[in-house]
Amino acid sequence: MAACLKCQKKFRVDHLLQEQAKMTDTQTENLNLNEIYTQIKRHKIKCPECKGDLGQPKYFMTMFTTTIGPYSDAIGYGRPEAAQGIFVEFKRLHEIAREKLPFGAAQIGHALRNEISPRQGPIRLREFTIADIEFFFDPEEPHCPLLKHIEDETLRLIPAARKQSGKNEPVEVTVKEALKEYIKVEWQAYFMVLAKKFLEELGVEENRQRFIEKLGWERAHYSSQGYDQEIYLDRWGWTEVSGHNYRTDYDLEHHREHSGADLQVFKRYDKPVLKEKIVLEPVLVKIGPIFKKDASKVVAILRQSDVREVETCLKTKGSFMAGSFKVLPEHVRFVKKEIEETGKRFTPHVVEPSFGMDRLAYAVLEYAYNKRNDRVVLKIPRDLAPIQIGVFPLVTKDGLAEEARSLCNMLVIDGFRVEYDEAGSIGRRYARADEAGTPICITIDYRTMKDQTVTLRDRDSWSQVRTMKDNLATNLQQYFLFKREFEEMGKIVQPNKKL
Repeated sequence: MAACLKCQKKFRVDHLLQEQAKMTDTQTENLNLNEIYTQIKRHKIKCPECKGDLGQPKYFMTMFTTTIGPYSDAIGYGRPEAAQGIFVEFKRLHEIAREKLPFGAAQIGHALRNEISPRQGPIRLREFTIADIEFFFDPEEPHCPLLKHIEDETLRLIPAARKQSGKNEPVEVTVKEALKEYIKVEWQAYFMVLAKKFLEELGVEENRQRFIEKLGWERAHYSSQGYDQEIYLDRWGWTEVSGHNYRTDYDLEHHREHSGADLQVFKRYDKPVLKEKIVLEPVLVKIGPIFKKDASKVVAILRQSDVREVETCLKTKGSFMAGSFKVLPEHVRFVKKEIEETGKRFTPHVVEPSFGMDRLAYAVLEYAYNKRNDRVVLKIPRDLAPIQIGVFPLVTKDGLAEEARSLCNMLVIDGFRVEYDEAGSIGRRYARADEAGTPICITIDYRTMKDQTVTLRDRDSWSQVRTMKDNLATNLQQYFLFKREFEEMGKIVQPNKKL
């Protein structure tokens, strides 16, 4: 970050370089402080508030720091992601999954990042909603059995090599082709396809989506390979809405190392195998007096540690670090034993799709916003619309209003989200419903009182059909489940063009 020398406001410099000098995140990500300052001077970057000069940049940690406890004697941090709760509870989740791999867990909730200068509305917030999925699998059996269903789906990718050479046009490849050259893990490709389809269901066409690979210096510390799913927004350009990272066993191994908890899983062989092995045995009489209350934690870490790694460290370095504890040669002994193995223990690997929910909500609204004949029509996907149905009496006299209210109550009882409106002309009510994104409007008119039929109006096409009131709930349920299109819900009628 850098502070303005005139107004003293602070800004994230890589973002200023991207905004004012049109540099890309790839160009700014790997710059050190001196190189950043050189670019500030070269491109004459100014304070966006008062146009003053910027001072020397310095590093800034974007995690929120706080204190914990009645005496504020412990430091805590606001979580920057939701994922770690899943890793901490891995053993319990694995038990719930009947101790079988692969399995996944999802968590949605608030995350906090101490952004220096959030100036992009809901696109960059200090407090935001994130949805993380952690999908655990055996690294020796990484095959995705669902791949056959999606291997011919296309993905628009900007791989690392292409990105580094300055080519921003994506290559369009099938999943089968991508796994040969661009994507390391089948499960990663599977979730990327699901993410693409998910955004299509939210209204974002495939040609307005792309997956861009993170370069080595751009990837998070836990990531072996990462792709960001970006969509094009009119105001903000290409914007990340989800991240797809192959986290290997990084998180579980580090939690295991620092907590001493056993976060490995057991994989049973088809038949027991007799093996001669070097076994590490902690020397309890030596460990107890030295480590005292931490002795059990040291023993637990040693029993989970790789025997060869411990032996090598003791021979070459004279000690082995069991977490934060220094273990010396006299604390362990190595014994050769013939052991019948019924299986083996290992740490699962993880692929992680992670979604920014605020950005998705913004994207839904932007892509839904349309105009027709100078009228706003919010084409929210029908299964997301906050108001599913509008019920209107043609006029408020002759019992039409009472009939409309009765229908409205019936639809609410059937589980629909319904709004009743009788204010103003019918055309004005249709316009209000279009602006609110209501997919279906139902009008009660004089004909309804004679033959119990009603008029249904489609938000997107403004088409109208006439259908029996008795069939209404079934028709609407099938429509909102995408099992029936609007034209199939009744007999098409000619709408009043003035409406």
